[in-house]
Amino acid sequence: MTDKIENELEIVDEQADFIIVNKPSGVGFHDDENQQGFFNQIKTALSPDDLYPVHRLDKMTSGLIIFAKNKNAAIQFQQLFENRHIDKYYLAISDKKPRKKQGLIKGDMEKSRRGTWKLLRSQNNPAISQFFSYGLNRGNRLFIVKPYTGKTHQIRVALNSLGSPIIGDPNYYASSISDRGYLHAYALKFTLNEKEYQYVLPPKVGKEYLEENINNVLKQLTAPWSLAWPKINA
Repeated sequence: MTDKIENELEIVDEQADFIIVNKPSGVGFHDDENQQGFFNQIKTALSPDDLYPVHRLDKMTSGLIIFAKNKNAAIQFQQLFENRHIDKYYLAISDKKPRKKQGLIKGDMEKSRRGTWKLLRSQNNPAISQFFSYGLNRGNRLFIVKPYTGKTHQIRVALNSLGSPIIGDPNYYASSISDRGYLHAYALKFTLNEKEYQYVLPPKVGKEYLEENINNVLKQLTAPWSLAWPKINA
């Protein structure tokens, strides 16, 4: 059960070795000159003895994020991420029709201009994402994406490469005017200390996420790890 803490921060679950928190959209992970970062917001609100970040979410991205509560757990999570033993699933919305409706997006990533990245056709050290998409109202499309690798801006670049940049993405869809960036860390699945954990958290903020017909799609995605994901030949 989700508990609210100071400043509307939400704990989705707390275990002896970790906590799962719902990160809001529009908050950076680290401090900047205008705003306290999400990591320090959590530390301020909870005053834990120890807290270790084990992965990050972009500023525009909301949803599930893990913090380890001790060094040993942080090392375990690091190993799980490195060995790709943590399954992550994201929801995104675009108002542009994709070049294909499901499958793999695979290619090397290269830095582009003004802090952005682009996807290349080469396959030396590729970013790999699996995805399905679903039609919504007004020509919008909902994507559920499972990143196999974990590279900077990976999902944002992947969908942009399909011709479907994410609504509200300031880097890859600057002409889009919206109330938020429509990327949400929706689900997590992993095993720690021989116990399996599964989390699914539908987005709660954003007018496009709250459209009624999205709920009909999300009913098909309550256990995203059970979908017939496209096979990866990595």
